[in-house]
Amino acid sequence: MTIRGFHIGRFLQTYAVLIMIVFLVIALSMMSENFLTPRNLLNILNQNAPLAIMASAMTLVIIAGGFDLSVAAIFSMGSVMSAWIALNVDPYVGLFVAPFIGLILGTMNGVVINALRVHSFLATIATSLIFKGVAIVISDGRLISVRLDTFTWLGRDKAGGVFIAVWIMAVFAMILTFALTRTAFGRRVFAVGGNEEAAVLSGIRTDRVKTATFAIAGFAAGLASIIATSRVALGQAAAGQGMELQAIAAVILGGTSIYGGSGAVWRSLGGVFLLALISNGFNILNADPFYRDLTTGLVILAAIGISAGGNRR
Repeated sequence: MTIRGFHIGRFLQTYAVLIMIVFLVIALSMMSENFLTPRNLLNILNQNAPLAIMASAMTLVIIAGGFDLSVAAIFSMGSVMSAWIALNVDPYVGLFVAPFIGLILGTMNGVVINALRVHSFLATIATSLIFKGVAIVISDGRLISVRLDTFTWLGRDKAGGVFIAVWIMAVFAMILTFALTRTAFGRRVFAVGGNEEAAVLSGIRTDRVKTATFAIAGFAAGLASIIATSRVALGQAAAGQGMELQAIAAVILGGTSIYGGSGAVWRSLGGVFLLALISNGFNILNADPFYRDLTTGLVILAAIGISAGGNRR
């Protein structure tokens, strides 16, 4: 029974998000004829591409045993910096530079965590306040409007009938999947999250691996910010508010262990789109938003229970 329970727990941890997505798609298709249409599905993908990019990178952080609560603040930094540079320097430079600003800020997170030897949860709360404050100073607390076609194309235009943002999301997720499953770096990420002491004894530079995961998360937040900012043509310090919690929730929904050591990018993407389907379904059905939040909370709580149960086994 113990072995059977272990296999059931692992199966649920791995495929529960797909099962829930299938049931939700079937239910929403039966309740509304407007749901299962190419236009609606494409809009869901496009609207959630920034969050999917951030959740893909957050997967690596959590697998390595960390949490990053600063990605929303990095997102806001990328938003105001890209908009400011687009207006005062060049629109293409504004789009190009934001991900690398995120990369620098994410690397700073890793350095602070390793230098102070504090938990990433506490360190990134502190850095998020700093990054957010800098974003407010840069924007002077105002919206930075960038109504230039050379800036808005990234978030609004299509290629092959699909939004460019969706292509970027897909490519980024595939790159991270390859890095996590087919490279030495990916094996080290799993090793650090699974048992850091054993990883140190085996010669892995755990500090470097952790710093790399936070750097990737910062890059992803910057990349997501330029997609969202170019879509609305506005840079704002309030951009990205709450996205760090949504990204973590999506990763946990996808079955990545909150204890580290196991997870997959594709499952985190599944978590993002499960949350998106819940929100979209309630909008289509004109249901009370209270029940949407209640349903989302119950689904996340169930996913945490599955994750914790799988690790106990």
